[in-house]
Amino acid sequence: MSDSKPENVRRTVEKAYARAISKKPSSCCSSSCCTPASAPAAEQIGYSSEELDAVPVEAATSSFGCGNPLAFADVKPGQTVVDLGSGAGLDLLLAARVVGPAGKVIGIDMTDAMIATARSNVARAGAANVEIRKGLIEDLPVDDASADWVISNCVINLSPEKERVFAEIQRVLKPGGTMQVSDIVAQDLPEWVRASQSLLTSCVAGAITEEEYLEGLRRAGLVDVEVTERVVYSASEIRGFLLEGELVATAAAEGLDLSPAEAERIAEVLAGKVWSAKIRARKG
Repeated sequence: MSDSKPENVRRTVEKAYARAISKKPSSCCSSSCCTPASAPAAEQIGYSSEELDAVPVEAATSSFGCGNPLAFADVKPGQTVVDLGSGAGLDLLLAARVVGPAGKVIGIDMTDAMIATARSNVARAGAANVEIRKGLIEDLPVDDASADWVISNCVINLSPEKERVFAEIQRVLKPGGTMQVSDIVAQDLPEWVRASQSLLTSCVAGAITEEEYLEGLRRAGLVDVEVTERVVYSASEIRGFLLEGELVATAAAEGLDLSPAEAERIAEVLAGKVWSAKIRARKG
């Protein structure tokens, strides 16, 4: 990044997502990236209509994810789930339904506007087993060995200190606990892509390779690390989110003119090099 100090990267991300949640709902890291969100858009990234019908519409249409980290998870009643970068609260509410009144769901987010939106959605849903805490995913306000599950939806790629995130996941999981996240990974990105703030906040520039991601989890002490699902983005999908209004505004702040022709050029460069992966690991 042009200014790669961790605190500056986080400030850039925080400002971008505060702006995004204050505008029309969007799904900024999905295959329908940064288009107006709806139940159909959320269904495209792995949520069932039954799941979306069970939560307030404000939560279902304010997702910034790239998949459903709870899909095919074995979360059970009474368990504790921690959501890294919990956003507007969609995954919090879905987890809350599964763990039930005897369980607990903890959301962690650093953006005040997101936290306020999520708390409103949680209150609207009457989910008494959900708690939202302000904090960094690199320094979780969560006790050691207290979580049965750690989930996250298109957030870890935004972190400038991913090794710290992986270590925190290992720390807060109980022995035998499971991590399951949906996230963006990328390979062979040009340096000019890596340096773009607008492509950072759209979940591209900060993404690491799938191999680096898995190895980072292993170095943190997690075991049974695997990718269970991949969705590779096409040029048309990438072009669609590049031309979304908020991203165009961010590019303009960088002094860039993100015209349709420029978006086409970037999309052709990134096609096949960026994908959503569902990644699973366990604490031994």
